[in-house]
Amino acid sequence: MITLRKMVAVELKLFLREPLTVVFAIALPVITLFVLGGVFGNTPDPAYYRGAGPIDFYVPAYIGLVLASIGVVSIPTHLAGNRERGVLRRFRASSAPASLVVGTEVLVSLLIAVVSGGVLVASALLAYGAHSPADPLLLVGAFALSAVSFAALGVMLGSIIPTARAAQAAGMLLWFVMLFLGGAGPPPEVLTGVLRVLRRFVPLSYAANLLQGPWLGLGWSWGDAGMVAAFGAVAGLVTARFFKWE
Repeated sequence: MITLRKMVAVELKLFLREPLTVVFAIALPVITLFVLGGVFGNTPDPAYYRGAGPIDFYVPAYIGLVLASIGVVSIPTHLAGNRERGVLRRFRASSAPASLVVGTEVLVSLLIAVVSGGVLVASALLAYGAHSPADPLLLVGAFALSAVSFAALGVMLGSIIPTARAAQAAGMLLWFVMLFLGGAGPPPEVLTGVLRVLRRFVPLSYAANLLQGPWLGLGWSWGDAGMVAAFGAVAGLVTARFFKWE
């Protein structure tokens, strides 16, 4: 436990020293929220936004986007960079198990996600008068499940992508795909044809729905929860098979 705490403290400092982490995990979702808030406001529309106001619809979706940012950009880049620099090899030489390395990445991602999500929610409440979540306890559960799933996805990407530069490029591409198809960009109702089909393969689609349920008073979606858990489970299995120290 002491070793885990020390590793989390060190890894957290290293994460925050990477500008890409701060931009994608904290700054960009908040900036996008302000842009959309200025354009659409928060007037409910029964045809879109699941019947809620745009800001109330997008705040939980952007919490999911924060988790996706950490999962597909921050963790893979950081983990692949540690492998390139020989950090993981030194962990292995010190008899540190892979589970300790993976657990550290997951805990650090959770801490960053809590801070970033708090900044996002505070900005929406103060600047646009967004409604508070209808069911905070269910929201915490949806957040925890989604955070662990995206962290598992990030560790998987960091395990199979060989270099930090490649991980960064792949992560940014995936991030923009999730932004536009996962419910954090155009409302799902306006997607047509192949885009509507592709949306089913984007993890953020299910995480955003899962987070929006408790926030908008729509309850817990077991279908979305199952898909979020399935993405995380598959990522965990791939990591267990292909994790490389060097």
